[in-house]
Amino acid sequence: MDPKIKNYLGWTMIVVMIIVGFSFAKWVGSYSKSIDPSALRSFNVSADEKVIAIPDVAQFTFSVISQGGLDIAKLQQDNVGKTNKIISYLKSSGIKEEDIKTESFNLEPRYQYFSCPRDGGPCPPSEIVGYSVNQTVSVKSRDFNKSGEILAGVVQNGANSVSQLSFTIDDPTELQNKAREKAIEKAREKAKAIAKAGGFSLGQLISISEDGIMPFYDKTVSLEAYGRGGGGTLPAPSIEPGSQEVTVNVTLRYEIR
Repeated sequence: MDPKIKNYLGWTMIVVMIIVGFSFAKWVGSYSKSIDPSALRSFNVSADEKVIAIPDVAQFTFSVISQGGLDIAKLQQDNVGKTNKIISYLKSSGIKEEDIKTESFNLEPRYQYFSCPRDGGPCPPSEIVGYSVNQTVSVKSRDFNKSGEILAGVVQNGANSVSQLSFTIDDPTELQNKAREKAIEKAREKAKAIAKAGGFSLGQLISISEDGIMPFYDKTVSLEAYGRGGGGTLPAPSIEPGSQEVTVNVTLRYEIR
């Protein structure tokens, strides 16, 4: 065969293979798109459900604030001693060790500021006259019958700040599962009603998305509620946890047939 003809045939086959390859790739893309859920005619339906629950954990924080002179070691020793005394009291009152957590420990200088001279001279620099130590600890109380007594006892044993009392559910998983199950069933019924009203058939379930919400009931406990000073027995506040709504919102996406 003439070499020129062979060369021509070779180039022709290469061009044909390229055309076939492009055609096959285009067909694969079209097929993939046809089975991609995003290419289907679909609609979304949402529903939410809530479960009422009684909180089982009262959580609060207490702080021991110590102020003193330039002897940092003595100041820290005083602060740590008072904090450890409160922690010992908590443990003796039935609070578990894993429910007591140190949130912060801060050491800050205290300054003495001086007025600038009236004649316009240079202002004297401020001086450090002492330090302040602030240690904050969070506590979980699982016995509401003793929570008020514990709050009062914490102050009586040396805490000079108690705040951020909140009520929550320690493990909301079971409640969320119940709310989710009810929300999905409600969404399914809603989807059937929409399909019937719209005159189309309900296809397969394509996707489910969820947004779970669990509100908290918070209030701040004022130190004045227990009085100040270390003498006498401090009055225990009444602890009322109330109730909480564990809410789950779901969105179902269905194919339209």
